[in-house]
Amino acid sequence: MERCLERLSEAATKLGAQADELAPGLPWVAVRAFGNVLRHAYDQVDPKRIWEIITTDLTPMAEAAEVALLRLEKARKP
Repeated sequence: MERCLERLSEAATKLGAQADELAPGLPWVAVRAFGNVLRHAYDQVDPKRIWEIITTDLTPMAEAAEVALLRLEKARKP
């Protein structure tokens, strides 16, 4: 799961400000920061925090991503 969370963080980093535009209201700064912790301070990662993210934060992120993808699809259609 840590690796998956790293990937989410990396995607948020690559999207930059566009992440806030596509999915406002999500804690993008915290997502990016946690990715840095996972990459550089992995020995300090609390497994309880990982579980909290999985059980609390991923569902809203997934829902926001689906909404953003639908908006992008609609914007591309003539």
